Parts: sequence; C-alpha cells; structure tokens
Amino acid sequence: MTSTAPLPALQTETGRPPRDWVLIGLWISLFVVAVIWIAPFVFIVFTSLKSTTQVMTTSAFSPPVDPQFGNYASAWARGRFETTFVNSAVIAAIKVPLGLFISAMAAYALAKIPMRFGRLTLVLILFGTMIPFQVMLAPIFTLVNGFGLIDTYPGVILPYLAFGIPYQVFILHGFFRSIPHELSEAARIDGASHFVTFRRVFLPVSLPVLAALFILDFVATWNEFAMALVLLQDREMWTLPLGLSAFQGQFSRDYGQLNAAIVMTVLPATIVYLIFQRYFVSGLTSGAVKG
Repeated sequence: MTSTAPLPALQTETGRPPRDWVLIGLWISLFVVAVIWIAPFVFIVFTSLKSTTQVMTTSAFSPPVDPQFGNYASAWARGRFETTFVNSAVIAAIKVPLGLFISAMAAYALAKIPMRFGRLTLVLILFGTMIPFQVMLAPIFTLVNGFGLIDTYPGVILPYLAFGIPYQVFILHGFFRSIPHELSEAARIDGASHFVTFRRVFLPVSLPVLAALFILDFVATWNEFAMALVLLQDREMWTLPLGLSAFQGQFSRDYGQLNAAIVMTVLPATIVYLIFQRYFVSGLTSGAVKG
C-alpha cells in the first residue's frame, strides 16, 4: 500500500509561486475606481487654494503655486457660515443620537418582546422607508406650519426623525434578532427589566451597527437640503447646505472662495466618517445579513 505525498505548490521557473492575475486585476480595478472618486475632491481642494487668475490660467489638477489660504477666511466671513454651521451642528447633535436611541429601543421591543401585533407594527414602520420624502414636502410644510414650528429647530428635527427612524429600525431589528434569545432570558431570570436588559446587554454588543448607522444618519442630516429649504425660511436658521447654495448664487465666479466653502461644508461629515469608518462595513453587514 503506497502513500501519496502532498503535491508541492506550483512554482514558476524562477522558483516563485505563480501570480494571481485575477487578484491583480481586482487591485487595478479598485485603484482606478479610487482615482475616479478622489479626483473631484482633489480638484476642489486645489481650486480652493488658487486665486481666480490661477484658476483661469492653470490646469484644473495642477497644485497651487502660491496657496491662497485666505480664501477660506474670506468665504467663511462673506457666506456667514458661522451661523449656518452652528445651526447644522445643533440639528445634527440632537437628531442623530435621539433618532438612534429611539430606533434601538423600537427595534429591541419588536425583536425581543412578544407582542400581539408586533409583525404588523414592524411592517407599518418599514412602510415609511418606501415613501419618497419629496412627495411629502407640501403636507409636511402644512403640518409644521400648523404647529407654529416653521423656522425652528423642532420644526426640522421632528420630520428628520420621522423619515430616518424606519430605516434604522429595519437594520437594528435584523441585528437584534440574530442575538441568541438565551442572552436576554438569562438577564430576565436575574431580575433585570427589559430596559436594563436593553441597556446593559444589547446596546454594548450593537455598537458596531450603531456606529455605522451614526455615520449614515449624520451625513444624511448634515447634507439635507430640500426639506430644510422648505421649513427654514429665515436666513438666521439656515443650515450649511442652504448657506452654500446662497453663496454659490452670489459668488459663482469667485472659484477659489466657492470651492473653499464647499470644502468647509463637507469636511465635518468626512471627519465623522474617518472616525467611525472601521465600524462601517462590519456594522452594516451584521444588521443586514444576519437574522
């Protein structure tokens, strides 16, 4: 009876393993896609550091010879971005954590607490993800105006919550259902209430999903334009996208300051993404695939 030795790894004539051309092709494709996505941002940053003369006489992707950092200070002052920045920060700071907390509690209740019409309630909540908010702008304005909340923070935050919570409940419900039922039962046997079980057991293990949702919700809230345009008519209550739109209309030919304003508008959302990006893929995968 003869034994067969394991086959040696395939090698080229030089003694090295053969190249994986498929993997190489994937890396090249990823590099090309990354360049396509990064190129507009490089163009915006370079243009924000150029004078109008340099913009008209040099290539779009050529680095600035004499960086005009004063474009940022001038754009900040001329566009009154200190007011719009504060408004956006207040709205995002209230809406995003509050929306995540409400969504997490609702998802936990629907996933782990037996109730008679739980599935029907979930379907009704998810129905909110199927309605484009653009068709609801007129009814929302009428409703908010009826409560006297036009040009107020609550008048914007409440509609934002209404359209953001259904999607978050959908993701978190799938994640909570994937957590073993024995975990919550053990906490209940020890005398913990549902709220204590939710706070001490489910919240810690759901941090990656919450971080991913935090990124998506923060970026969506920070960049939202249409609803803010309808509900915020007082310039003192404008958010950054509204301020940027007005700045573009007034100083559309001052390319350096215009692109500086764009950079300042998108920078906070970029910073938030970079802080939480390590949780992004794992968090969304946990919430969308399991369960």
